[in-house]
Formats: sequence, structure tokens, C-alpha cells
Amino acid sequence: LCPPGVLPLCCRPPSWDRAPRQPPGLPLAPCRAFSNNKIQVDLDESSGIAMMKFKSPPVNSLSLDFLTEFSISLEKLENNRACRGVIITSAIPKIFSSGLDIMEMCGKNVEHYGEFWRAVQEMWLRLYGSNMVTVAAVNGSSPAGGCLIALSCDYRIMAENPKFSIGLNEAQLGIVAPFWFKDTFVNVVGHRVAERSLQLGSLHPAPEALKLGLVDELVPEEKLLEKASAIMAQWLALPDHARQLTKSMMRKALLDRLVTHREEDIKYFINFISKESIQKSLRMYMEMLKKKKS
Repeated sequence: LCPPGVLPLCCRPPSWDRAPRQPPGLPLAPCRAFSNNKIQVDLDESSGIAMMKFKSPPVNSLSLDFLTEFSISLEKLENNRACRGVIITSAIPKIFSSGLDIMEMCGKNVEHYGEFWRAVQEMWLRLYGSNMVTVAAVNGSSPAGGCLIALSCDYRIMAENPKFSIGLNEAQLGIVAPFWFKDTFVNVVGHRVAERSLQLGSLHPAPEALKLGLVDELVPEEKLLEKASAIMAQWLALPDHARQLTKSMMRKALLDRLVTHREEDIKYFINFISKESIQKSLRMYMEMLKKKKS
């Protein structure tokens, strides 16, 4: 099963293959852009490649508004036959995304927790199940939910800076990564690496992330987007329908598992995040962040 309004990849016939791109050297078609408060998207119809940049200062936290805009942006690109791939990066220096917005999970009511978690699920379902080629150009640190976004893409390139780190560090906050975070992580790095990293809530510096297979390449920061575009061109050189059907074959079971257990997963999150012990851990973490800022 796929997100609402998106036909499953396995059901798409070869006729859904996108039209051939404009040959190199010809005049470029106009670049279409759409922007909202937190995300900027530019689509070059001549290449079929969109650039999605997070622009939600200070750290691109995945708030309810951000997640909603992200899902809408993906849906617009999916529905545009001119778009075949999207490069996801950040417009804010040194940070890709800090992950889920703790303010959305602390001191709110049950209805808000449910709405927020459904938005997190929707973002992942759309990104992980996208028929487009998705390349993460990780130009800064990317903990927790930011790491999930990168993991959900087809290819991950990270800036070659040991000060930048990436990982699912939920355990450090006293919370637990849900099964679909875990499964996505395992599919990328393998069971043993994922088990150790998740239990410790590890954030891996860029060189270590490459060694573990968490990212596919490291490049100098100034060449990150150039490299992402080159990788995208390699992936788009293949027939879309063959790549899409292969991607669906590899990812469908995990997507189906969340869709089947979606309401159960929301209820579990609400019950877990509402516990006073968890709320206390989140408040302590926010206090620690405030002290760091001051």
C-alpha cells in the first residue's frame, strides 16, 4: 500500500515511464519554483530534477507545519510528470535537520500528539515510497528524524566534515525509535550496526557514517550539490519503470507494515509520549538545550 493518492509502484505499467529528457546542449526549459514558509522547491523541467531545500531556522526542526509542507511538496512533485528526481538538502549552514520538534511532543494534549505522529508517518510513507529518484545532500548534522529523511532516500551524500554527525539518537532523549525507523535503519546498515547504534543513541561523525554505510559518499561541502546532480543523472539514465518496480519490490513490505499497523502505531506513540517519565525526560533535555544556548 502507498500513501493516499499515490498509485503503488508495482501497479504502474511501463507506459508510466517518463518522457526522455532534453538532450544536453539544448536551451534549458524554464525552472519552476514553489515555496512555502519552511521549504523551497525548484524544478528544472529540462532535466526532470527538483531541488528541495529546508529553510526553517534555526535547525530545520520537523514541526507539524514543516512535516505538512514537506508532504505537500513531495505530492506536488509526484504529480508533476516533468519531475523524475529530487535532491533534498538544507538552506541553513551546518544543519540538515535536527529531527522531530520536541516542542510538539512536550506538554500538549492527546489530540495534538496523534495529529503530529500521523504527519510524521505521512512524511515517511511519501518519501520512502516515492516513485522519484531521491538523493539526500546532507550538508550538516542530521540527528534522529533528520537521519530518517536521509535514510529514506535512494542515495546519501554527506559533506566531508568531521564536525557533522548523523544517526538515530532517540535513546539519548529517553524515547524509543519506532519499528519503521528501526527497520529503515537496519535495511541500510545491517542488524548489528543498527542494534548497537540505536541502543546507544549514537551520532556518527561523517567519516564514521561512511565506514558504517550510513552514507554512500563524502565530498567537500562546496561540491556537494554538484556531486548530487551527477549521481542523480546516473540514476535517471535508467528506464524509470524498471527502477520504480525494483524499488517497490525492495521497499513494499516495510511500507505495507506501517500502513497495516498505522493506527496501532499512533496509539502506541500517544501512550508512550504521554507518560510522565517521558515528559520529564523531554523537559530535562529542553533545559539542557537552553543552557547550551545561553
